[in-house]
Amino acid sequence: MTTYQSGFARVHGGPDQHGVPLYDFSTNSNACGPCPAALAAVRQADATQYPDASYTVLRRELAAFYGVDVQRVVLAASASEFIFRITAMVAQWGGRAVWLPLHSYGDYAQAARVHGLASVADAGQAQLLWACEPSSPLGAAQASLGELVDQRGAATIVVIDGAYEPLRLSGTPTLTAAQLQTVWQLCTPNKALGLTGVRAAYAIAPVGAEDAVAMLEQLCPSWPVGKHGVAMLQAWSHADVQTWLADSLATLREWKARQIALCESMGWACLPSDTNFFCTRPPLPAVITLLQVLEALRTQGIKLRDTRSFGLPGHVRISVQPPAAQDALRNAWQQLIKASQ
Repeated sequence: MTTYQSGFARVHGGPDQHGVPLYDFSTNSNACGPCPAALAAVRQADATQYPDASYTVLRRELAAFYGVDVQRVVLAASASEFIFRITAMVAQWGGRAVWLPLHSYGDYAQAARVHGLASVADAGQAQLLWACEPSSPLGAAQASLGELVDQRGAATIVVIDGAYEPLRLSGTPTLTAAQLQTVWQLCTPNKALGLTGVRAAYAIAPVGAEDAVAMLEQLCPSWPVGKHGVAMLQAWSHADVQTWLADSLATLREWKARQIALCESMGWACLPSDTNFFCTRPPLPAVITLLQVLEALRTQGIKLRDTRSFGLPGHVRISVQPPAAQDALRNAWQQLIKASQ
């Protein structure tokens, strides 16, 4: 029998018990957002009516955007909801183990625990393999991802969490077009659009995964995506929204270069990243812990993401923010160091 933890607390970036941070480096949302066209679509959504329960038009538009059969489009309330649902499916099909990247989003492991799947170090022993590329928290390529996909068992499910692919600022995807046809591709456009408060996602199923698609549909409650989520996902495939996204990436590259230089000027060691976020290790005064640093910065309206929950203690993940936010971080850090001396 599974034992559940009382008072379970989820660890995420963004608003907390103190409200919305004035300068939020803790989420990976596109700091150039929100995308005007997508936001307008969300605001114009008619919330007085149910969405089409079959999401006929939305599925058709997403399928056309990816050039795949409409039957391969699986909608989800969010990426996290899909993570739990596909884990439940693997468990119901007799799966016993899951493989996770060394540093990864906590919901992969949490879903496995809830559904009784053991976490194993050998991918060959797992029936469900998770990968995130670009990865979080590092924003880098997933190590040996191509080999992982090619060498897995015939009945093993591989899910590529592509939450940050639209926010890639450098590098190229590891998997080939042919390899992508053999894995599940999980997509969450709300980060790239700067609309993380709108919860909606979708997955592109592998070729030949009709039974799995049918099972996931049976496990899904009715209307997983509300009208606002439908509006956002439909806007995602429109040419003007994709043009806005491409333009925003150019701005983010400039901001990222400035932000890395600023962090390094403070003595923060920055790890390489291909995305609009990166990990860094602040040099801590002997009398201050990282937790105390994060709490002190939070009182000044600045929130960073502690990466302990990703299996990377001693570091923080910070998203690329506009120059004014970067300067606020530098000023707050200088005050904190001065106060500790």
